[in-house]
Amino acid sequence: GRGDRGVSCQVLAWGLRGLRGAVREPRLELQWGEQSLWTPPIQDIAANSNFPSNAFVLTLALPEEERFVPPIRLRLWDRADSERRLLLGQASVRDLGRYRCHPPRQGQLLGSGNAGNGSHTVVGHQNRATRSHLSPPASAPHQDEEDEEEEEEEERDWWSKFYASMEEKDPKSLRGTNGDKLKIYGCELEAVPEFEGLQDFCQTFPLYKPGRAPAPGQDPEPVGGFKGLFRIYPVPEAAGACPPPRCFQRLPPSAPQECLVRVYIVRALGLSPCDVTGLSDPYVRVSLGKKTLGRRDQYVPNTLEPVFGRMFELTATIPLEKDLRVTIMDHDTVPPDQEIGSTTIDLENRLLSHFRAHCGLPTLYHTCVSGGHGGDTGGTGEHGERKRGNMGGQGEGTRRKHGGKRGHPPLRHPGEPRERLALHVLNLCELVPEHLETRSLQNSAQPGLEQGKVQMWVDIFPTSLGSPGPPVNIDPRKAEGYELRCVVWRVRDTDLGDINLLGQRMSDIYVSGWLDGLPEQRQQTDIHYRSRDGNGAFNWRFVFPFEFLAAEKLCAIRRKEHVWSSDETLLKVPPKLILQVWDNDKFKADDLLGILELELTRLPRPARSPRLCWASPQDVPWLSRCWCRAPALERSPLNLFRRRRARGWWPCTMQEDSGQRLSGKLQLSLELLTAQEAEERPVGKGREEPNKHPTLPEPKRPKSSFLWLRSPVSLVRHGIRWRYLLWIGLGLVAFLLLLVLLHSFFS
Repeated sequence: GRGDRGVSCQVLAWGLRGLRGAVREPRLELQWGEQSLWTPPIQDIAANSNFPSNAFVLTLALPEEERFVPPIRLRLWDRADSERRLLLGQASVRDLGRYRCHPPRQGQLLGSGNAGNGSHTVVGHQNRATRSHLSPPASAPHQDEEDEEEEEEEERDWWSKFYASMEEKDPKSLRGTNGDKLKIYGCELEAVPEFEGLQDFCQTFPLYKPGRAPAPGQDPEPVGGFKGLFRIYPVPEAAGACPPPRCFQRLPPSAPQECLVRVYIVRALGLSPCDVTGLSDPYVRVSLGKKTLGRRDQYVPNTLEPVFGRMFELTATIPLEKDLRVTIMDHDTVPPDQEIGSTTIDLENRLLSHFRAHCGLPTLYHTCVSGGHGGDTGGTGEHGERKRGNMGGQGEGTRRKHGGKRGHPPLRHPGEPRERLALHVLNLCELVPEHLETRSLQNSAQPGLEQGKVQMWVDIFPTSLGSPGPPVNIDPRKAEGYELRCVVWRVRDTDLGDINLLGQRMSDIYVSGWLDGLPEQRQQTDIHYRSRDGNGAFNWRFVFPFEFLAAEKLCAIRRKEHVWSSDETLLKVPPKLILQVWDNDKFKADDLLGILELELTRLPRPARSPRLCWASPQDVPWLSRCWCRAPALERSPLNLFRRRRARGWWPCTMQEDSGQRLSGKLQLSLELLTAQEAEERPVGKGREEPNKHPTLPEPKRPKSSFLWLRSPVSLVRHGIRWRYLLWIGLGLVAFLLLLVLLHSFFS
């Protein structure tokens, strides 16, 4: 009762991998139902582990129901002597429905990848997209003059592209990269669904030793692997019908290929701690075949998320040396070092995959010599598809060749139109793009437990195609020295925290400030004594030197965590200026009157006058909204690293149960200089010499601003309001005269 139907099973027998022990002439037997075939033996597996012939066909009748289809049985034999054969391993291939294919449709223009498996990509007329890559875009409308002044041309390297491509970064930062970005995968490249595990050309079927089953809870160890693939087509029943198409006709050379392999290790995430401090000192070790690269002195101290930025270049013969192993080690003072985790990459699958996984395609074409994700400098050939600019170095000669003057938008797509069109068509073929993959690290001592992740990519270049050009420069950016100069001019409308002997509310105001993460640089102004209206004048300069990572937009702080620490720990914090307004007290702790935090990369625009300075747009009076210009808080923030200077009024706030409230206003001048500029224009702290850039005069304060402990006489003179006492005295005299008159009248 089961209807059988004729099918054609086309077999790609590519080779054998990972055979253990001494093997003479291995060959593979494939049995499916009543049909079987033998591959030719491999004469010298140490020189070439691929079969001399690769494509075979089996034709038989199979049941239409999938559950009744017999599995394909694989047996690996080796010649023991001239008459005997030895069975080395065996396996069964089930679930054959995944290998069933349908005849390809007609009218397809361009096929990508799997030849003969029915998977094609149709490239139609993309007029609009093509035109966008062949012609420069129309100029954007003019923006606000202040924004145009802020936008300055920055040096672009691979790290600029990396941080601009990260999802957690501000999307507005992509504007500066001109749309040139890379794809960051949160998993291994083999785990990306659209790339089919990079086994679209051939799969690896493990072969197990025949005999008794392994102990419970233990996985059997394979004795080797068979690299191949199956394609099952229905045989036409009508007489004279065309036979099914032959697969595996256009195959790459089966001889081993000499390749140049470049391994780029960008950073690691969430590593398992190996030291008693809860941290590690990780470094990278790369192994391929008999070669091992990586120096133990190039470790990153005291971190679980190191930024390596290292490139390793090796030569390999694929498939004889196909398993690339990347290991993250923990540096110890006394060897041996401890392994944190490792990951293994099959380079052969990437080289043979029709998705072109050996070298990702960029999104845009550039004309610089310094290579991009693969550093290629050729045309539209195997290497030339990777040509683009300013990704390989930071020196002269690596800048993009953009047209236009400074201040005008550069050409978005430089280069020859034919080359850009070729890259555009390749990007339509669903090939592997310029990317960064995130691979899981495993440790044999703790199987199944992830030890962290490593972000990296691999480029593979067959030497037969010529030189691929210089590699990508992914050296970590070094922190640049900066100096922030903050001048505190005045304070307005602060809270009055004290009450003097006469019941008057007052405050002894001073301002302190520091950069977040650098509390040892804390500085403070002098004290404005006895302020009765909440206003204070200072004319005081703060000077804060620091180091800044422009690509990450973070401050780099190096310090030793403990006295016994041998290495400094690198901390990365946002560049944030913290200012606090205090009320000075002599016999108790000072009272905090207000806090102002200013992030230098997203600096709120200052108000031009204290009348327009408010903590939030809702606090602005209605008349100011109607008749004045847009409130400063509603405008886009400033980047002080581009603007370099800012002056105005910023609000101080205090946190209460009902939320933040306005507790004062600070008039500041902010100036950001590089370390070289600061050395050329030295200034002193406070009002010390050299007092310039700008010159700070003594503040004009009322005569009542003094410390009463130092001037008791001045306290009597200025601290007491004699006018009010005179009127009180006159009132008392009048009252006494009235009492005398009343007494005399009644007596």
